[in-house]
Order: sequence, then structure tokens, then C-alpha cells
Amino acid sequence: MAMANFETYVSGRSRLHTWTPRLKLVSLGLLMFAFAAISHLSLILPMLWLTAILYLLSELPFSFLLKRLRYPGLFIFMVVLVLPFSSGEMILWQWGALALRQEGLESMLLIVGRFLSILTLGFILLGTTPFVTLLRALRSLGLPTLIADMTLLTYRYLFETADMLSTMQRSMRLRGFGQQQRWFRLQRRDLQRLAGLLGTLLIRSYERSERVYKAMQLRGYGQLKRPMVKPLVDSSSVLLTGFCAITALGFVIAEFSLPAPNL
Repeated sequence: MAMANFETYVSGRSRLHTWTPRLKLVSLGLLMFAFAAISHLSLILPMLWLTAILYLLSELPFSFLLKRLRYPGLFIFMVVLVLPFSSGEMILWQWGALALRQEGLESMLLIVGRFLSILTLGFILLGTTPFVTLLRALRSLGLPTLIADMTLLTYRYLFETADMLSTMQRSMRLRGFGQQQRWFRLQRRDLQRLAGLLGTLLIRSYERSERVYKAMQLRGYGQLKRPMVKPLVDSSSVLLTGFCAITALGFVIAEFSLPAPNL
């Protein structure tokens, strides 16, 4: 499956791979919320350092992060690119009507720093924890069983739908669709074909969901309650969780202790 590449490195042996999933989810979640609350530029560098240390501890390759930051990074870059030239009053550099402003530059650095840190923590969580294990951790923390099962099925069959779409697109290309016209020269007949492709995909997806639901019912889904087995918690997981909780609290205290930034 082309999309099933998030779990490539979940079988590693790093300290973060063996971290108890429930504690890892809570700890990284606390750090994400603490990072999201930061509004002082002086805290960005410690935040990035901590994120880099956690990523090194995960032993995930740098290419794993770069590949997944590419499209979100491009989006956030296009959003914040205008800030240094449109926000603030103190001009650092000017060329004609184009002026680089200090407040806008600080806002851009703040947004980019929080974006990189929070997204990297999310990739660490997904890259070191199987998705099924992550859902079990959420269930043990109180997530309803129905929502967990629906999330798992959605995650699983997104890949099936993507494969189905890829097969249908390949079939249309073999029949000559899209070889003579560009997307901005599509004719009405081509739009009808694309609409037919989308409709067929929705119908097939619906039929697949019906078959899966009936198969689950025949196997007794929903008739028996599954007991939750909580994994054992080792001392190193407790230490990591305590470190992350104290660090997150330290960032929050520092945020409220520093004077309000003039952004």
C-alpha cells in the first residue's frame, strides 16, 4: 500500500519505542499543549532543543521527518512568508515599498518554531507506536470503544480506497484519458468521466463497508465486551513521563512569568 508508510519504523528498539504507550501519549500530549501556549521568542530555542533531543532518542532517520514535513512545511511557509513584510512598526531593512519589520519577523519565527516542535512530536509518537497500540492506549484513557473501532476501520480502509482509486485512474489512463488535454483544457465529456470516477469510488467504498460490517456481525461484533488489559509500566517509562511532565510545567511557568511580548 502506497500510503502505509507511517509504521515503517515502529519496530525499532529505542527507548521511545519501548515507552509504555499510555504514558508516551500523555507525556507527548502535555508537551504539545505546553509548546502551543508559548508566545515568547526566548523560549523557542529551548523548545527546539528538547524536540531535537527526543527525536534523537527515538532513533528515527532524519529522512522520516523531512519526508513528512515537506507538504505541511510548504503550507506554513506560504502562510507566514508575508508576516515580516506586513506586521509591525519597527523597520529593520527597506527597499522601496518593501520593508522588513521586526515584529513580523519575530511572529514568523515563533509560529515556525511551534509548528516544527509540535509536528515533530506528533511524528515521534506515530513513528514509534503502532496505530493499533495507540488506539488501545486511547481506550485505556477513556476513549469509547465504538469510536476507537471506527477510527481503526477508517485508517485501515483509507489505504484500500487509495489503492482502488489508483487502479481506476490507471485504467482510465490506459484508455487514453488525460493524454491529449491538460487539466485546464478539460472538456465537458472529461468532467463527466471524472464525476463518474468519483461516483464509482463512493459506491464501491459503500459496498465494501457493508460487506465488512456484515462480516463483523457474523463474528459476534458488539455482543461480547472485551476486557481491557493494561500493560505493565516499567520504571524507565515513569522517569520519561515525569521528565516530560516537569518540562511541560516548566515551559508553562516560564511563559506566564516572562513579561508579555510586544508582537
